[in-house]
Amino acid sequence: MPTDRVASRLIDWHDKSGRRDLPWQRDRTPYRVWVSEIMLQQTQVATVIPYYERFMARFPSIAALATAELDEVLHLWTGLGYYARARNLHRTATILHTGHNAAFPLDVATVVGLPGIGQSTAGAILALANDQRHAILDGNVKRVLARYHAVDGPIDAHTTLEQLWQLAEAHTPSERVATYTQAIMDLGATVCRRAQPRCGDCPLSDDCAALATQRVAQLPAPKRARAVRRVRHVCMLLARQPGGSVLLTQRPPSGIWGGLWCLPEFESAEAAFEFASQRLTNQQAPTPALAAIKHAFTHFDLVITPQPVVCDGLNPTVCEQGGMVWFNPRQPVRVGLPAPVKALLESL
Repeated sequence: MPTDRVASRLIDWHDKSGRRDLPWQRDRTPYRVWVSEIMLQQTQVATVIPYYERFMARFPSIAALATAELDEVLHLWTGLGYYARARNLHRTATILHTGHNAAFPLDVATVVGLPGIGQSTAGAILALANDQRHAILDGNVKRVLARYHAVDGPIDAHTTLEQLWQLAEAHTPSERVATYTQAIMDLGATVCRRAQPRCGDCPLSDDCAALATQRVAQLPAPKRARAVRRVRHVCMLLARQPGGSVLLTQRPPSGIWGGLWCLPEFESAEAAFEFASQRLTNQQAPTPALAAIKHAFTHFDLVITPQPVVCDGLNPTVCEQGGMVWFNPRQPVRVGLPAPVKALLESL
């Protein structure tokens, strides 16, 4: 048993009360843990589980993921959000397939150099899958350490993060690293929660500085104030053929919804009508716009106004077919769709 009191208590707590039957905890390989850690970034366990199980059933290995089309990867990711995570998974799998014999590296410096994997995620993968001693500092661990040690300062400030990394390193044991790593993440997720923490069930409550000073609700300190949240308004053209197929266009590979298939997007209804008049054939008179859809991103809100039109197809004299498809919601192909677009198409 580790000599550090925090580590020993967390390991003992996890042996009795921790989560030990999550899908990625079975057959715990670096590949399976890597996929789970990427999915769990900014997403709750309950949401991730069905996505993870479908993803692993289709892509049981690095080779299977690397040789798949990105569209299929994004299709299985649809609804999880933060689609750069899926693009980076696919890109990294390709790198490992071609340069590492389809094996996940076990050297932390190499892992950190892969797309979409930072220091904490690399440490978690190698600790959980290979019992290597690496400190981690995800959101749950930050909260546990900030409360236990009463670390002041905005949680995203450089000096605060430096202090938390030092504490994470100090508490990480040399033995049973995988159990400790899972324990401190589980504690933050299920007991030392952001709201309504269960301090009475916490194995660290006896000497938690935040609890002793009645500052649990105040710690960790909020992130530094950001500018007023932006709201962006767009019009999306809902061009439909009489049979029900809808025109989709593929977004650029980077940026918001990168690589996903989406309704053609315009800054105004006028611009959408201009596109329709030039590029669609036998367009019928436009019908009124549908109810606006609001979608929240990390730093801004997107308000989408769908504008329906009915037409026969694309005008071949002015519109190239590349990057556009007619999508039949009744017989959907396996492509990645942004969540609000997927919901809209399912409602048709």
